[in-house]
Amino acid sequence: MNIVAFAASNSRNSINGKLIRYVTGLLNDHAVDILDLNDFEMPLYSIDRENADGVPDLANLFLEKIGNSDALIISYAEHNGTYTAAFKNIFDWCSRINPKVFQNKPVVIFSTSPGRRGGASVLSQAKNSAHHFSADVLADLSVPSFYDCYDEDQQSFTDPDVIENIKQALGSIL
Repeated sequence: MNIVAFAASNSRNSINGKLIRYVTGLLNDHAVDILDLNDFEMPLYSIDRENADGVPDLANLFLEKIGNSDALIISYAEHNGTYTAAFKNIFDWCSRINPKVFQNKPVVIFSTSPGRRGGASVLSQAKNSAHHFSADVLADLSVPSFYDCYDEDQQSFTDPDVIENIKQALGSIL
C-alpha cells in the first residue's frame, strides 16, 4: 500500500509533524511518502491571482501525490480553532484544479495540541467537511496534552492508551 502522509502545518517543529512521523513509523510494510507543506509554498490564493497567473504547478504536484496514493494520513494543526493558513492555502489552490481534492481516498485523520482538547476543533471541521472533498474518513483521533504523553528524546509516545488508540486508528486503513 502506498500512503501519503502530512502534518497540516508549516512549522519545522510541528507537534503534528512529530505525530505523523511516529504514526508512519508504525507502517513498516508500506511505502510512505511524508509531505512537508513547506515544499508546496505558493502565493496566497485569490481569484484575481488565479485569473492573472493561473494555478501554480505546486498545486498540481500536491494533487498528483494524493492521486498516486492508496490512502492518506493527515494530522491537522489547529490555529485559533481552525486550519493553519499554510494548509488552507494549499487546499484552496488544489480545489481550483479538482474540487474532489482527496480523490476518494481512504483517510485517517489526527490532531494534537499542547492543550487538553488536542486540536479537537480543527479535527471536527476536517471530519465534517471531508466528504465534500471526496475523502473517505475511516478513523479520527485527537491526542490531547502532547507534551505530557510524548518523549522528545525517544520520539515516541509514553502513554499506552495513546499508543493503542493510534494503532486502532491505523488499523482501519490497513
